[in-house]
Amino acid sequence: MLRRAPSLTDQVKTHVKDMIVNGEFPGGRIPPETELAEALGVSRTTVRDALSRLEMEGTISRKQGAGTFVNSPVLQIRSRLEEIWSYEAMLEAHGLTPATRVIDAVTLPAAALPHDDAAADLGISRADDVLYVRKLFLENDAPVILAANVLPRPELLDPYSPDDLARPIYELLDVFARQRLAYYVTDIVPVVAHGETATLLQIAPGTPLVSFDETGYNEANEPIVKAYSYFRDDLLRLRLLRRRV
Repeated sequence: MLRRAPSLTDQVKTHVKDMIVNGEFPGGRIPPETELAEALGVSRTTVRDALSRLEMEGTISRKQGAGTFVNSPVLQIRSRLEEIWSYEAMLEAHGLTPATRVIDAVTLPAAALPHDDAAADLGISRADDVLYVRKLFLENDAPVILAANVLPRPELLDPYSPDDLARPIYELLDVFARQRLAYYVTDIVPVVAHGETATLLQIAPGTPLVSFDETGYNEANEPIVKAYSYFRDDLLRLRLLRRRV
């Protein structure tokens, strides 16, 4: 399946972000748009759009009459919670060396899931079959994240191998469901680990966890995946930027 390549603006944004992270702008000052455009071999409009996106996410700020500057405290945010990324990339951004372990992958009726809300959020009947995939993301054999994904209509998936289930869920949907995951609606929910969750994460029952309860949608705003993730706060600290508007 053909995959959409990043736009030139996205490429420039990523490149400038890498330069910022690597400390390539003396004093944290971003060069003028014309100078940056000439150095990168792109138009000034492309640079302006890329810088606008960096400003929206808080990485840089523009001060009238003074210039454009790096917001150093924001660089402490390793993963942008408003973006979709793989958990492997998230752990790498935190300086960890990740590994992925597929725990199980079973086809079962939605009514048999341990999550009562999955069928309703996916717009299917509780009698309908789903593919239920659970994975652990580890650092040096220590489990950091437990993730469970629910995919409706598994009979429509193209043939896949067990190794394919270790892919990030958006890649699995791209390749085998021919669906592009456009966005998630995410509830951040505090939970207490118990039962198998505590066992898999190797923590004591009753340990507090941060969890994501997410419904993923395609570009037609149709639900195509239900996801549940549990994070060990002692190994991975989640942080976000909140700005006054």
